[in-house]
Amino acid sequence: MAKRSRVRGDFKLRRTLRAIHQTLDNELRPAMQQAAQIVLDTQQQLIPKDTGAGAAALRAFVSRSGLDAQIGIRGKKDNRRFYYLRFVEYGTKGYSGKVSGKRDPANKSDGATFFGYSPEIPAQPAHPWLRPSYDLNRDEIVRLIRSAIDSTLRKASRGGA
Repeated sequence: MAKRSRVRGDFKLRRTLRAIHQTLDNELRPAMQQAAQIVLDTQQQLIPKDTGAGAAALRAFVSRSGLDAQIGIRGKKDNRRFYYLRFVEYGTKGYSGKVSGKRDPANKSDGATFFGYSPEIPAQPAHPWLRPSYDLNRDEIVRLIRSAIDSTLRKASRGGA
């Protein structure tokens, strides 16, 4: 469920920041952790809560170099347990059980599918929380990361001082 998006930018800058990370302490990782925490807090506020377990399962992870962050449900176990959150996020189409106005006989096969009746499953509207959590905080995130990159590059140009 953790969406991973990369901002397509200057690959030379990423390579330079990775090299700087190996030679001196950069300020990018703490800034990225702070930005990830801001997005995580917003996600936990925006996610629809029935029991609150889905909101409690949200996590933020930042790589050692500070160039990548993953925010959301992480891990195979939590992805299996909270699979339904994708239906909450994007909504569902619904199902009428009818084919061209008549009941579909194909779904009366056994207990694994619908048995003996054609159910009416209503469509569920989308309740987005992943993308809006980033969109609401975009200016703050850009400011944090831009200042960390500027500071790190300034420090590296002075020779690590």
